[in-house]
Amino acid sequence: MTTSPYTSQSAFDGSRMRVTLLVDLHEGAQQEFLDAYEQMRDRVASVPGHLGDQLCQSLENPSQWLITSEWATAPPYLAWVNSDEHFETVRPLTNCVRELRSMRYGIVRETGGGARPGIGGLQAAARVGDGVTRHALTFTVKPGSESKVAEILAGYAPPQARVDDATRLRRTTLFMHGNRVVRTVEVEGDLMAALRHVSRQPEVRAVEEALNPHLEQRRDLSDPESAKAFFARAAMPSVHHVARGGPEPDDITRHALYYPARPGCGMALARLLSRQDETAAADPAGPVHRSTVFQREDIVVRLIDVRGDPETDPVLALGIHGPRKPAVLARLLDGAALGMAGPLTGEREATRLLAHADMSLITDRRAAQS
Repeated sequence: MTTSPYTSQSAFDGSRMRVTLLVDLHEGAQQEFLDAYEQMRDRVASVPGHLGDQLCQSLENPSQWLITSEWATAPPYLAWVNSDEHFETVRPLTNCVRELRSMRYGIVRETGGGARPGIGGLQAAARVGDGVTRHALTFTVKPGSESKVAEILAGYAPPQARVDDATRLRRTTLFMHGNRVVRTVEVEGDLMAALRHVSRQPEVRAVEEALNPHLEQRRDLSDPESAKAFFARAAMPSVHHVARGGPEPDDITRHALYYPARPGCGMALARLLSRQDETAAADPAGPVHRSTVFQREDIVVRLIDVRGDPETDPVLALGIHGPRKPAVLARLLDGAALGMAGPLTGEREATRLLAHADMSLITDRRAAQS
């Protein structure tokens, strides 16, 4: 169980979690919504780690509903919610909805009951964050279009940072690895409000339209269902974040590392890197100042802010320090997807892995006064 004081977010602390969906229905869609919920409930009930759910209707406004579900731990929920099966399961439900807001919580305290065998416990302690939410999107472009895509992504004007009085887009960073694009965002306040705000900005819409001919997954942004499907499958949530704290050193640089996992090993790989990051954050002499692990199925990306050049300490920069960790990483990593000729066999090969995993920085934009 995670107890590091440097960890402000973790899906790997072994605690139970509560998921809430706030739903506002279209007028006249109540029966369609109830029918869709009954179908969804039966499928969700069979998902490993699911403990139960409740459907609640507002006492003040009959068109407003609340769905809550409890999960044994976060990893099985994340595996489910990021799957194509989940997208197809909830599609009939979302067709009835004017607005939907999803929130996820670790359970810190509760009354009654007590320990239940075979399921997660309580979150060990309340975490202290920095007021920033981190999120990522990833997608692939057609081979041969990489340089054009990089030019498009590097050349657009930044959107307005201020969303409302409570929300601000703080930083956007884009990377590429081969034909894979990763866009990370940092938001103060409401993440969903910020993402909706960005999607409406004319400069961003122009970039998205310019990207369309180059995408491997076809989308039509004029069709809400097509756009929703694309961005749902592109979403790559943050599963772990550590920060050393204190003032940011002057020589901090930002990097992203791409770790494609072997089939079915994405969550285990993200867990390994997260635990290693906790160790790195506790080392005052280490180069890693902050690290965020993003994961969706078998794609894992690690965003790191490091002091100096990561090649001066590639073992720590890669998150594989320790006598046996390279061998564990080799069992989880799809080296062929990185273009590596052979497996990782020891710490001496960390520099070789860094050369393959390091993503190319396309643009890094900070909001003023951030």
